[in-house]
Amino acid sequence: MRTQKCHGRVIAILVGCTALVLAATGTTSAQAAHRAGTDRQVLPAGDGWAAYGTGTTGGAAADRAHVYTVITWEQFKAALADGGSAPKIIRVKGTIDADGPSCDSFAVPGYDFGAYLAKYAPESWGRTTTLDGEPADSPEGLRRASAATQDAYIKADVPANTTIIGVGKNAGFNGASLQIKGVDNVIVRNLRFESPLDCFPQWDPTDTADGNWNSEYDSAVVYGSTHVWMDHDTFTDGGHPDSTLPYYFGRIYEQHDGELDIVKGADYVTASWNVFEDHDKTILVGNSDSAATAAVDRGHLKATFHHNLFRNLVERAPRVRFGQVDSYNNHFVAGDGYSYSYGIGMESQLVAEHNAFTLPAGATAGPILKKWKDAPVTAADNYVNGRLTDLIAVHNAEIPGETLRSGTGWTPDLRTRVDPARAVPGLVGHRAGAGRIG
Repeated sequence: MRTQKCHGRVIAILVGCTALVLAATGTTSAQAAHRAGTDRQVLPAGDGWAAYGTGTTGGAAADRAHVYTVITWEQFKAALADGGSAPKIIRVKGTIDADGPSCDSFAVPGYDFGAYLAKYAPESWGRTTTLDGEPADSPEGLRRASAATQDAYIKADVPANTTIIGVGKNAGFNGASLQIKGVDNVIVRNLRFESPLDCFPQWDPTDTADGNWNSEYDSAVVYGSTHVWMDHDTFTDGGHPDSTLPYYFGRIYEQHDGELDIVKGADYVTASWNVFEDHDKTILVGNSDSAATAAVDRGHLKATFHHNLFRNLVERAPRVRFGQVDSYNNHFVAGDGYSYSYGIGMESQLVAEHNAFTLPAGATAGPILKKWKDAPVTAADNYVNGRLTDLIAVHNAEIPGETLRSGTGWTPDLRTRVDPARAVPGLVGHRAGAGRIG
């Protein structure tokens, strides 16, 4: 075994095995005080839905044995697993590659993308039959097996009572998918997430009249979890924007899913001072209209979004089903391909207030809201290109057949501060995102 000292901790590296982060060593009192001031910060009282009830403290109560500094994906996953749900703080130093050496490294023997394209080309396979029933030794079966290998590698399960925080201004993950699943009390701060790139998207010839390539892997997903605080993070497609992706069967070979999804009965989430940028389908709150999903989600999915920058996105900022969502003091900057910001979905109860929108020349405010299902929305004191704008009235005037109803019937009371909407672009532009904490 060899050891490497890293920021006041000893990283024990087992030759031939995955790395584990182990015992603490001494630090100067100044370093310790600075660390405690950032690493052990908890969500302030009243700061969005994640402050409800017990509040969100993450790993603030961690003892010295459960404070880790990690520099590799193997170390990070080992630290997550160590100690179960005992309070822990994981400090991420530098950029960690979580996407493996290459897509070829995940492919199972026999998988061949050329064979996949030949077998399922619309001119031979058609557009009325899905690939779900294909056997294990078919190109689709081999794709599924390869996808399972990537899935196991790039996903990381986050336990309860955990704080994950970036060290300095350049910490984060390339290709990671954080799974905050079925747990309580998690904090994720000061990290840059470059979206996972799905190596094995599935072709669905029945998805729309022309078919679609469908991909997996959100940068972070809150699945059935409670009391989660996402703060000062940056979510981006980075070096792999959709514009770089190829086309097959006349459709974009989509290799991205979401940046942050809140689903399956999750509750009490606050997303503050983040940057969501350069992406298509950005945030889902509730992932289906189905009766089975409704039984799980109805009465849950309470989330707050404040002081976030949504820049150069296509849609879903967020798209809401069922949830009581409070979205205020955010700045939305539309770019090429912009479709909409807020999606009004099944039984949603969205309050969108005191936000700023920057649209390019010639764009109108009507599409800022998108009606997917009939549900009321509250939208007040929002500014578009510096002018106070009634988003509901403009939407109803510009988009016939998609009339929105005003007034959700609830008033958010978990807000620590509300800034004037006109001040939001400057505040958010200077303070949101990874590397700007504290």
